Amino acid sequence: MIDFYIKEKQDLIDAIEEYGIIPFFSNELKGFSIEENIDPKVYFSDGEGVWEWKGPVIQETHCAYGKLFRKKAAFVSKKWYFDLANYRRDGYDFDARVSDGLSNYNEEFLYNIIFSHRTILSKTAKAIGGYVKTREKGKDAWVPRKGFDTTITALQMKGYVLIRDFDYEIDKNGEFYGWGVARYTIPEEYYRNFTKNCYKRTPEESYRRLFRHLKKLTGADDELIRRFLG
Repeated sequence: MIDFYIKEKQDLIDAIEEYGIIPFFSNELKGFSIEENIDPKVYFSDGEGVWEWKGPVIQETHCAYGKLFRKKAAFVSKKWYFDLANYRRDGYDFDARVSDGLSNYNEEFLYNIIFSHRTILSKTAKAIGGYVKTREKGKDAWVPRKGFDTTITALQMKGYVLIRDFDYEIDKNGEFYGWGVARYTIPEEYYRNFTKNCYKRTPEESYRRLFRHLKKLTGADDELIRRFLG
């Protein structure tokens, strides 16, 4: 059963390594989130807290991070992400998904930007893809493309894109400031031998493994677990 409480960065790292899946926000599975198991001093903080720990925790654990459950953020250890991606992909790599007509144009367009750059900041992907306005002599040069947030969330939920780090602006004193900017990549780039490890089971086998793991951790009703897994 779940039993963790986060007061410092190492507590979060320990929870990810022990439980494998740690959602950021409260969800159907009561008590199964950072939000419900954290010291308010590091959740609502003017100084360094859980929001600033995301990038370092990703780097130190090499876990997967992104909008992975119910379109909300979660940390997932490498071991369990292989099963999650396998289940969500349903046996398809992205090219096969496109060939079988299972991916829409918006997903293909954004995926190809991320794929071609290996790793890319969200603001750079938006600029390259035309998701942000540009101005020419005081007038809008074109209407920006819509749907970045919806599409990048869908690619994460389907197991084709991850956040591998967060970059911060630096002030004149060399100090980080502001919200971190997500840096995206694809799992095949992030994990060595991803394809071999992801597809070594059937999607159904991966789903059953995830289901049993969450049942053991949370003791929740089966329907709530199915809803959470999507």
